[in-house]
Amino acid sequence: MDAVALAAAVRAGQVSALEVTTEALARAVDLNPVVGAFASLAAEHACTQAAAVDAAVAAGTLGRAPLAGVPLPIKDLVEVAGLPFEGGSEVMAGHVGVATDVVAGRLIEAGSITLGKTSTPEFGFPCYTEPDSLPPAVTPWDTTRMAGGSSGGAAAAVASGIVPMAHASDGGGSIRIPAACCGLVGLKPSRGLVNTLPSRVPGPGLVTDGVLTTTVRDSALGLDVLAPGHGFLAVLAEAPAGLRIGVTDVPVISETAEVHRACRAAVAEVADVLSDLGHAVVPAPRAFPAGRWAAFDAVWATGAASLPLPPEAEEDLTPLTSWLRRRGQAVSAAEYAAALGEIQRLTWDVEQAWAGLDIVVTPTLAQPPLPVGALRDDDDPAADFAAQVDFTPWTSVANLTGRPSLSLPLVRADVEGVELPIGVMFTGRRGGDALLLRLAAVLEDTLPWPRTVRPRAGFGAA
Repeated sequence: MDAVALAAAVRAGQVSALEVTTEALARAVDLNPVVGAFASLAAEHACTQAAAVDAAVAAGTLGRAPLAGVPLPIKDLVEVAGLPFEGGSEVMAGHVGVATDVVAGRLIEAGSITLGKTSTPEFGFPCYTEPDSLPPAVTPWDTTRMAGGSSGGAAAAVASGIVPMAHASDGGGSIRIPAACCGLVGLKPSRGLVNTLPSRVPGPGLVTDGVLTTTVRDSALGLDVLAPGHGFLAVLAEAPAGLRIGVTDVPVISETAEVHRACRAAVAEVADVLSDLGHAVVPAPRAFPAGRWAAFDAVWATGAASLPLPPEAEEDLTPLTSWLRRRGQAVSAAEYAAALGEIQRLTWDVEQAWAGLDIVVTPTLAQPPLPVGALRDDDDPAADFAAQVDFTPWTSVANLTGRPSLSLPLVRADVEGVELPIGVMFTGRRGGDALLLRLAAVLEDTLPWPRTVRPRAGFGAA
């Protein structure tokens, strides 16, 4: 069952939360060594939560509890009181959460079960999840290939069927990249929709929290919990009509990215389907010249430099994190202010370039999920970062502009003899999250996808 069905069954007393939790923990123990989903499991904590849900069901005091009994791990960049909080970094080894982050708290208060903390790369910076002290997070479609990042552990947990939903976050594509690699639904909500105060200040507004799921309705449910009062699940049945949809497979933030033929073909296939559904499909202009992406680069590096780490920790950081911190430390206050101003100008310019378009469709990634280690280059962090940019030449546009952006697993392709998911990305107008979800629900019926896959090297859908 997906999260919507599972929560309904728990609320109705058809299945106990403790039974669901026990089974999910067993799957995690079995599959985690293969897919690298979890930084840590929290069996005792989860079973205590599940028992409390069951007691409330029995007493008739559960309330609405939209996620009742749903095993839902939290990404290890977000704090949960009493659980490990290590951020994918060896310098934080042994740290335990003191307070529960407000976003994690909303998911827990909705009745979900915190099965554990999902794996992330160091402080969430790269678009792959290959932490030094843990197995890499891999896509169950082919366990020799990456699950993406930085929410790679979350994606591996959902795609392999350990859990139906997982918390995730996205500062440059970190929900959508793993969704594309693992064949999942991944929505980066509009800027400001998911409030993180008082736990975390939004800073320059690049990062937002969300969930990774196997169904569109689960993504709508997750967003309803994280951003209460909008009713995203309730409007899914309202199929949008007469949209003007721009389509492009031209990279935005890179001049050197090579776009795989499977990624181009996926966008072309989906464009034909959208046209058949009655929407006006037109070419979308390039959002902005690649050189203007330097504003994101400066703000991202400054964020790395701003991490409150003691001097002695520097030698234990990954080469990429150290390189980002050095670059960020070289950015002056005036340059940082100029970068923030440039982001505002870019947002305005994208509004003009895409005026009249309800949604813009692109590939999510320039390539299918790559082999583990294909991007990471500890000997040359600059080359590592450049390769990440080429792999993700569209995702950060939505982070810069605050727009909602959704990756859907609508297409699969044979790549080197292996069937792999190919993500297609839909970027809407700021505040247009409901429209993206409504269109996604129609496409889910039109081009359905496998819900989970058996984690095997080179094997396809279960």
